[in-house]
Amino acid sequence: MLKTLPVISGVSVDAGLSSFLQTVNAAPMLTADEEKSLATRYRDEEDLDAARQLIYSHMRFVVRTARGFTGYGLPLADLIQEGNIGLMKAVKNYDPDRGVRLVSFAMHWIRSEIYDYVLKNWRIVKVATTKAQRKLFFNLRKSKKNLGWLKQAEVKALSDNLDVPEKTVLEMESRLSGADVAFDMDNDSDDDAAYVAPAGYLADNRYNPESLYEKETVTSSNHEKLGAALEQLDERSQDIVKQRWLNPNDKKTTLTELAEKYQVSAERIRQIEKKAFSLMKGELIA
Repeated sequence: MLKTLPVISGVSVDAGLSSFLQTVNAAPMLTADEEKSLATRYRDEEDLDAARQLIYSHMRFVVRTARGFTGYGLPLADLIQEGNIGLMKAVKNYDPDRGVRLVSFAMHWIRSEIYDYVLKNWRIVKVATTKAQRKLFFNLRKSKKNLGWLKQAEVKALSDNLDVPEKTVLEMESRLSGADVAFDMDNDSDDDAAYVAPAGYLADNRYNPESLYEKETVTSSNHEKLGAALEQLDERSQDIVKQRWLNPNDKKTTLTELAEKYQVSAERIRQIEKKAFSLMKGELIA
């Protein structure tokens, strides 16, 4: 529900970052009693105005947190926007009776949203997919002492400090150091000077004669097996299987429709279908 809140007093990141920062920094700080009162109103009465005031007064912390992620080359406005989503989620889940200030509770939600945004957008291909890799991703950039490759001692230190294998550290460093490459070659590039783009050397196996022949042979073999399996059934069983599973227009006939056709119960049709599958199984898996 909080994601659909209207803009608070004209505060919008999209309206202009400079104006947004000025407005946020001018927002009044809440005392502990004011914060608890607003949070209680929102929790007990679903007072959206109370939620807006809580969010508005804590946006400065979102900005401060987002600035710490600007080294990843992503727009500050986008980082703040994601952090604001985390703040709104925090307000929604905040319990004022626990005796913890909202800012302490909200930092986890704010960082979590920004972390996810960075991982999804820093590179075209995700550089971190597991929990250990995500932890290493953010710590590796802070721990590297220079722009060159890590020394073995540094790799071991990171491995021990972050409790991950040395192999994982080396793999993550390789991902961080690699650059995104366009799949297609730039049309303006000189053929002799341009790098070899992946489109120029990755094979297209869609029309490989061997693959096409193999696919055709397998398909033909499967059709033959299916035909032989159906021949083991009586005429009614064949029709039920075909109507239920082999209609050319992909329209699956219902058990009720077949029951009316053969003047039996739907359960009887299901039993015939099950028995037919058992008889066909031996031929199909041979």
